[in-house]
Amino acid sequence: MISTTDFRKGAKILYKNEPYMVLEYHHVKPGKGPAYVRTKMKNMITGLTHEDLFRSGEKFPQPDLEYHDMQYLYNDGDLYHFMDQKNFEQVSFNQDQISEALDYLKEQVIYTILYFTGKPIAVTPPLFMEIAVKETQPGVRGDTAQGGATKPATLETGLVVQVPLFVNEGELLKIDTRDGSYIERVKK
Repeated sequence: MISTTDFRKGAKILYKNEPYMVLEYHHVKPGKGPAYVRTKMKNMITGLTHEDLFRSGEKFPQPDLEYHDMQYLYNDGDLYHFMDQKNFEQVSFNQDQISEALDYLKEQVIYTILYFTGKPIAVTPPLFMEIAVKETQPGVRGDTAQGGATKPATLETGLVVQVPLFVNEGELLKIDTRDGSYIERVKK
């Protein structure tokens, strides 16, 4: 059981028989009346967020969540197929279910699949990924006065990121999947 006094950003609770993640929380002690917690939560199945008020000290059960490492196999147009590395079981997701990880899907890469009561509900990419540059404009020397200028680059997965002017097509880049930002070039 998780009490509202134990809420932290990222805490997971079972609310109305569905798993929720706490995004924000504020303990409020008004001058009159009991204390309460104003909470912004995200439904981990639908992805919808909403705000709710709870009495201070109210308790919630922890959701039955499991994490499995699975390899992305292929996309057949409608479904994206993943395979468990331990028992070789395969699961499939439609595009709506994996919208947050869609820009980071590469075949043969291991992803974390979140299961709720035995059913897969979400795909999380690795924290950092190495992705090749598919298309970008060549950087022209003298384009900047101080350096640090960037240009857009389209990666092999379709993601567009801002990269320094010295990055060229075909190079491998390290990308932070939390915010989609360029980290560094990777030597082959």
